[in-house]
Amino acid sequence: MKKLALVSAICTSFSSPISAQELAKSKASVEKISVVGSATNLSITAEEIEQYQASDLADIFRHSPSVSVGGSVGVAQKIYIRGVEDSLLNITVDGAQQTSTLFHHIGRVTIDPDLLQQIDVQAGAGEATSGPGAIGGSIRFKTKDAQDLLNQGEQFGGRVKASYFSNDGTRFSTSVYGKLSDTWGLLGYFSTVDRDNMEDGDGDTIYGTAADQNMMFIKVSGELADNHHLSLSIEKRDEEGDFSARPNWAVQEGDALYPSEAKRDTYVANYIFSHNNLLYLEATAYKTESSFNGGRFAWLADIDTYGLDIRNTSIIDEHKFIYGVDYRNDEVSSGSAAGTKENAEQGSVLGIYAQGYSDITPQLLLSYGVRFDSYKFKQDILLDEYYGTAITESASSLDDSEVSFNIGLAYDINDAWTVGLGYAEAARGKQIGDGFTIDGYLYDGSDIPVADESLVPETVANIEASITYTSENLSAKASIYNSSLDDVIFEGYEGDSVYNNIGTLDTKGFEFDLAYRLNSFDFFIGFSATDTELDLRNGLYTVSYDAIDINGYEFVGLGNSRGNTWVAGVDYDVNTDAKVGFSVTKVDSLDIDTLHQAVDLGWTDSLYTLNKPSYTTFDLYGQWNVTNSLLLNVAVTNLFNELYIDHSSVGDYSEVFGTVVGPYESGRDIRLSISYQF
Repeated sequence: MKKLALVSAICTSFSSPISAQELAKSKASVEKISVVGSATNLSITAEEIEQYQASDLADIFRHSPSVSVGGSVGVAQKIYIRGVEDSLLNITVDGAQQTSTLFHHIGRVTIDPDLLQQIDVQAGAGEATSGPGAIGGSIRFKTKDAQDLLNQGEQFGGRVKASYFSNDGTRFSTSVYGKLSDTWGLLGYFSTVDRDNMEDGDGDTIYGTAADQNMMFIKVSGELADNHHLSLSIEKRDEEGDFSARPNWAVQEGDALYPSEAKRDTYVANYIFSHNNLLYLEATAYKTESSFNGGRFAWLADIDTYGLDIRNTSIIDEHKFIYGVDYRNDEVSSGSAAGTKENAEQGSVLGIYAQGYSDITPQLLLSYGVRFDSYKFKQDILLDEYYGTAITESASSLDDSEVSFNIGLAYDINDAWTVGLGYAEAARGKQIGDGFTIDGYLYDGSDIPVADESLVPETVANIEASITYTSENLSAKASIYNSSLDDVIFEGYEGDSVYNNIGTLDTKGFEFDLAYRLNSFDFFIGFSATDTELDLRNGLYTVSYDAIDINGYEFVGLGNSRGNTWVAGVDYDVNTDAKVGFSVTKVDSLDIDTLHQAVDLGWTDSLYTLNKPSYTTFDLYGQWNVTNSLLLNVAVTNLFNELYIDHSSVGDYSEVFGTVVGPYESGRDIRLSISYQF
């Protein structure tokens, strides 16, 4: 069958007037065409997020075995794809890239689940359109707009929602939306979350998890003229709480907590001009301002990011081409909250890309693409005095470029079976550091965290093979993959610099997903097994090691090892107004050798075998449309109060370093929400 036929028909329809809602749906269809890594791609819809009452990142990806979230504290949560941390991913919200981190002990991605229309995940290096630096994959968050929420014929609407979490907090949100004209819509949204300290599976308090969150979102979207679509959005997020010095570590009773505040403001403009088969132009411009104030050292860090992406899609017979340019500029500055010092780093990346898809035969689709990325990095540290040590102005500057290719094929054996094979490259130059790192995190009192002049960009080669089966009631897919990330950039503790190319990160694994529909029942099961190892460059450490299993303490910012993960469940449509569901997640135990850096630096005498125990959690949910306007949701997470540290969190090193322990996850949480739509 011709996979591009649908796209061609969609683009042809753009030559006549089209509503903003129809345009958004058509655009989503165009974006669905992909080959490289297509069997491991993941999409999560607003309906799924609503069903299990997602309250944070961990809830959003709860049913995906290959995507995990570590850290039970909201501000500290980090996303991992196949064991690779989100710092190696390209993550966007409505096209706005979310870059760097304010502090390596907290996360860098924050989002309100209620605001999301869809999430698309590309696991592993993929196509040229994935964006710059997508060496571990990409995640695209898409927010709702007024057209998504208005029913046919409605001019105005709104929703009020109240949620209660037994473990432990409340959430209130209000959204109003309506048509400003026949083609323009406006959405306004506000939510507030008040969380107390949670309890783990044994009923013990998880200290440092209380926080207050406020989020405001405004989005206007519509047609400037026939076939010209524009959306403008503003998102403001504020989170306050008393957090520990390292929020991604466990807090013991009596440990000091420090008032802290994290803020993020994002401004996004999206424009589409849909003319004909040859001209389907998309442009995105964005600016993000984020900050963290507080912590043990009462310091302040700011990250400012702005960028753009301009691309066009052309359909010529049985061929589709997407080509464009993207640019991003990042600046980070930090210092004492009292203003005694100022440090700054700046980085930018300019990318030029092209991705093609061709129906070679009715059964064979070929994809092929290329990216050129030019990275620039500069560091300036102005430090009058640091713990009594005078340090003069210093700077580090890098300028690198890389070319990346990808090629993939999908072959329909018949109407049910499809096999795929893909190869993809990606590259990433030195990024700006987190605010704390550039704030004079000195190892010997005189060194400064600059990049080695010989530093080169990280490059990855990812190969995947897959097979999928689709019938009326059954769909299944399985894939194997092998990814090799060369010249990993990390704190190498070598010479007069901190950041060096320390070696190669190899990731290999197997995944499968199966879904089956039987009458009113939907059954699903998924499995992921990933092995992520770091092969250090010879001579980096005084002790020679074989490949090192990655872990979230020793190699924070790179990745974490996780046991084999199973996810299974069933959804049942009671009737047209009610549905219930049940799921179980099982993570197998894992033992890995760790503390290689600590041995090399003399902090400990021998390697430590870290045990990550297995755990199994059960979740329930129910949803009932009481009336056309009133919706009741009930969800129970961790039904049987399993006591566990998520494998994607920092492990338990208390036998060697008493304070280095990841936080336990929340115990049973009964979530009730009621929403009224008008």
